[in-house]
Parts: sequence; C-alpha cells; structure tokens
Amino acid sequence: MNSGNYPRIVISGLSGDSGKTVVTCGLLACLRDRGINVSGFKKGPDYIDAAWLSLSSSKPARNLDTYMMGFKKVKKSFLRNACNDGINIIEGNRGLFDGVDNKGIHSTAELAKQLQTPVIIVQDISKVTRTAAASILGCKNLDPELKIQGVILNRVAGERHERIVREAIEEITGIPVVGAIPKLSGKLILPSRYLGLITPGEFEQKSLFLKELENIIKNSIDVQKMLNIAINAPQIELDEFEDNEPQKNSKPANVKIGYFKDKAFSFYYPENLEMLIKEGAELIPISSTHNAYFDDLDALYIGGGFPEMNLSYLTTNRGMIAAIKKMAEDGLPIYAECGGLMYLAKEIVWKEKKYSLSGVLPISIEMHDKPQGHGYCEMVVDRKNPFYDKGTIIKGHEFHYSKIFDYDPEIKSCLAVSRGCGCFHERDGLTYKNVFASYLHVHALATPEWINGMIKCAKNYKNLKTTRFIGIN
Repeated sequence: MNSGNYPRIVISGLSGDSGKTVVTCGLLACLRDRGINVSGFKKGPDYIDAAWLSLSSSKPARNLDTYMMGFKKVKKSFLRNACNDGINIIEGNRGLFDGVDNKGIHSTAELAKQLQTPVIIVQDISKVTRTAAASILGCKNLDPELKIQGVILNRVAGERHERIVREAIEEITGIPVVGAIPKLSGKLILPSRYLGLITPGEFEQKSLFLKELENIIKNSIDVQKMLNIAINAPQIELDEFEDNEPQKNSKPANVKIGYFKDKAFSFYYPENLEMLIKEGAELIPISSTHNAYFDDLDALYIGGGFPEMNLSYLTTNRGMIAAIKKMAEDGLPIYAECGGLMYLAKEIVWKEKKYSLSGVLPISIEMHDKPQGHGYCEMVVDRKNPFYDKGTIIKGHEFHYSKIFDYDPEIKSCLAVSRGCGCFHERDGLTYKNVFASYLHVHALATPEWINGMIKCAKNYKNLKTTRFIGIN
C-alpha cells in the first residue's frame, strides 16, 4: 500500500439533514460522467447513505467509523479503497463537530484531520442571511487545525438571498462559497422514512433520479473549484501499527455461507462479505421473499434491513420459513443481526396486526413509532455461544424501532450490554443451538473475531455433516 496524494474532500454540514447526501451523490455522479475515477466513503455507521454513494460511484462505498474501528484502521481502510488516480469523496455525518461527547471525539472534523482532508460545508441557509457567516466563522475558529476550504449554500430562496449570504461568508470568514443549491421540489429530494433514506433497491426510478441530482450539481456548484481543492490535498501516508485483521488461511475454508439478499434484508458492510470470501467461503445469495429452499449450506448470515416493510412477502413464503426452522433445529450455524433477529422471532406485531414468522427463537416483537435503540454499542461476551469466545469485547451499533415484548424466561443470552440497549435487561446475543441473534450490527474491520467465528462454525458444521454421512453409509 503506497503513500500518495489521494485527491480527496470531506462533505460535511452543520447538522443532520443539511443536504450532504444530495451533494455527495450528485458530485460523485457528475465526476463519473466526466470520466473521472471516483470513490465514495461514509463517515460513521450507516448502510443506507453508503448504498446511495455506491450507486452514485458504481463501486462499493466504504464506511469510516473511528469509534468502532479506531483511527488507524480507518486510515488503512481509506488508503486501501481510495483511488490515487481520481477523486475520493467522504460524506460526513450529523454536524461537523458532533461526536460521542462534548469534545467531539469521533466527529467528522476529527476524521478529516486524521486523513488531512479539506472540508466543504453544506449549509442550509433557510430563513437566514448574515447569521450564516457567523456559523461558518464559529466552525473556523473552533478548530483552526481543520482545513475548511469551501461552503455550499443549500435551500437558497433566490438570487438576492444567495448574494447576501455569499458576500457575508466570504468577507467575514475568507472561505469561498463554491456553490448554491436552490430549494428543490419534492421529487428531487432523496426519499426517506423513519430510519432515514429508503434504500436504492426499493426506489424504482433511481437512475433517473441520480441523473437529476447530477444536473443540479452541474448547474449549482463550481465543480472545477471542488476538483482543485481535492487535488491539492496534502500527501497522505500510512502509519505503522499492529494489524489485528485475520490473516488469510494458507488452506481456504471451502465452506458455503448463505446470506439473505433482497429488499427486506440489505444491510451488509462490504468488508463483512469480502472477508468471508477472503477466508475461502463461497457466498450464496438467498431471497427471503421468493426462494422456497436453498442449497446445502454450512452457515447462514441474516443481516439487517426492513423486514417489517415486507411482512406480507415474508410470511407468505412458508417454504423458506419452514426451511430455516428445520435447518436451525438440525444445528445449522445462523448469525442474525437486527432484522435477522426479527425474522427468527415467533411473531411481529405491527400496526396492531400479528404476523407469524419462523419461531426459531421464543420471542415476540412489536414495532414502535420511535427508536427503541439508536447509537453506538459496546458489549462483552460473558456466556458460551457458537461464534465468540468468552471475554471478547465487541463495539458496534444499533438502530431499531422494534422491541422484544414477550419471551421465554429460559431463553439464553451471551452478551452483557455496557453501552446501548440490546434486547432486554442489559442483555443481547440470544442463542439457541448454533443460532446467534442480536440487535448489534458489527463491522468485520472492527470485530475480526466475527470472521473467525463465522468460518469456524461453518467448518465445524460441514465436518459434522460429513461425519453423519459417513456414519449412515
């Protein structure tokens, strides 16, 4: 991995919903249309924004999360996936200085400084003029080490509004305004719901929509000035540090791992799947809504997503439900995160209606209008389970509107929650035979033990099947 310039910028904002994703997606699409090699990154734990960035750049967007991974692993991930012959765009999250505490640790600003990356602020100027300059000046003075090199005005009411704000910001702060986006009609706003944006896979007109975003960027932003800022970013080098990622085995695992991949289940970090492949696993995509069966598997991975939005499809696919139930009883290793946990429940109650599901776990789940768990988590493995060694500390995140409201009091759990909500009573990691289900989302770069556990369980199950076969014959 060589050091280099890695032309790059961070697109940040003063708050959530400032317009960062619109700008980042539109800019990626615009540059790609010019024939420029682009790579997209999302700061923080986020599946949906990253999916839109992936669509815009035509390659997997990577999450850079310093809380889960640490700064050095984030830097290594960036250098591994960034293009040195194009432009790299990192979308921030929330406000520029918002982190896990009042000092802004793990904020977008701290990430930008670690990667020595110039920052462009997308500023919503609805119903303000000169006050916008005060906000930018405050950001500039709060951390002089941060290189804020441009401002994009968003939701501009008209030419006069733009002129006043532009002049105020440039005269007071010395930071150039590199673009001004007018208030957009409803059809040009990224579609969203309670968890944020909807996923690209659920949006039928995404190609047309992306083209419209691209046109907005072309007409509203000085793209050449943005390019110049990115190209002039300082050279970045990889620091020396201990590499705790699992090393590729000299002998590939040679196991088959299925994973739900459809509109109900789409929350997978690219690295999680890639590192399974690196260890020798063959990944088998499975549709929970259409497949009635699946190939002979050695393990199953059910990620998060929106099962509640697809309950009619899930619950009518009784063949799949029966197959999952049988395989769980037969000892198939199943690792389920959030939406996957919901699928393994007896039932889901949503809008006062009950939907019967697989019943692998003796739990009942109810959907709520407000988040029941949201943010970073830290958990300790304190009981026996198929995937993790006791004593393992896991950093991850959760974001769920569902809650377990009824469960068998004899149900087993293996995670003690030190930060976050989990399933109930500061517990998470529900287990049954070789099943592990949790509200906790993990990233393979942050938790390499997850890769080890998946491969170990798959190999053990494969060997067990072979032993059974030999015994029968």
